Amino acid sequence: MKRSIVMLFTIVALAAGPVRAAPPTVVPSPGYDARLQEQRAAASRPAVPVQRPVAHRHHKRDHAR
Repeated sequence: MKRSIVMLFTIVALAAGPVRAAPPTVVPSPGYDARLQEQRAAASRPAVPVQRPVAHRHHKRDHAR
């Protein structure tokens, strides 16, 4: 009887495949996913060039002697 139960559990374990457990630090959080999506969306949008104000040129004074 014990042998058949052990065989049954072995067959079920092999049929289920490998178990992949990850620690909680590896699984991304919903907040992190949201920030990541926002960052990717911002990176895909074209950047608007910033127009700097034009600096006025100072001309040298012409001193008459």
